[in-house]
Amino acid sequence: MRVLVTRALTPRIETILRAEFAAEFRERDAPMTLAEARDALATYDALLPTLGDALRAEAFTGPIRAKLLANFGVGVNHIDLAAAKAAGLAVTNTPGAVTDATADIAMTLLLMSARRASEGERMLRAGGWTGWAPTQMLGAHVTGKRLGVIGMGRIGQAVAKRAHFGFGMQVAYASRSPKTLDVPATPLPLPDLLAQSDFVVLAVPATPETHHLIGAAELALMAPHAHLINVARGDVVDEAALIAALQAGRIGGAGLDVYEHEPHVPPALIALENVTLLPHLGTATEEVRDAMGLMAVENLRAFRDGTPLPNAL
Repeated sequence: MRVLVTRALTPRIETILRAEFAAEFRERDAPMTLAEARDALATYDALLPTLGDALRAEAFTGPIRAKLLANFGVGVNHIDLAAAKAAGLAVTNTPGAVTDATADIAMTLLLMSARRASEGERMLRAGGWTGWAPTQMLGAHVTGKRLGVIGMGRIGQAVAKRAHFGFGMQVAYASRSPKTLDVPATPLPLPDLLAQSDFVVLAVPATPETHHLIGAAELALMAPHAHLINVARGDVVDEAALIAALQAGRIGGAGLDVYEHEPHVPPALIALENVTLLPHLGTATEEVRDAMGLMAVENLRAFRDGTPLPNAL
């Protein structure tokens, strides 16, 4: 069985993959191009791809040897699932392993945006801080405020727990269906949630239905002091509409770990002081990346052994 791993992984996971599967690794630590994806699908039995790899519908139009895409990550918006399955490939992902780390980043962004932490650090590093003052860089208080979570899956629930039990926040959520939760939370229609929340966290998967879920109309419903936090996928938000809202001061601020056209971040977004920007750090700890890799390995083992795939999509 020939296995291609499309990106460099942690040492622990690379060691396992080489030992068990004699896996081959691409030399470029960058997303696969469409041409590379087509060649890989024609050459290998299984691929371990990840975010950004060009596994669009066009990738599945040529000769195909591969039977498995064992994705490294929970999000699979870089894979055309319908085209992959039509071509006879199974697709798996790594759910669960990313939950707590992503929820931690959501709270990091929420606090940084509320308290103007990035803006303050830039001022200090530039030599602009002249000492404490009673009205200097006043931000938004977080404790006891209203949090709206859009998408109440594993990550949304983890965010809600941190916010409620850690900061006494009142939690509401918008989801496709009501949830049985172990944290107090009120289901609301999306327009009501946007209008009533001090902070809004996006935790939905990237699907055709969630593309530009938050656009100009939705941003207009938010309170002028409210902050938008995105740890989902970049195209869940209409980035141009968000920039316009931030430039005009129509919302209080934003915290982003993902972008609509990664790794490109619009200069207009970078120029704004009322937005906190992180370089997609949601799962960036060695323990979490090891856990993701081990889940991908289990999917490869099951494929090799002809047993049910643990995380089939």
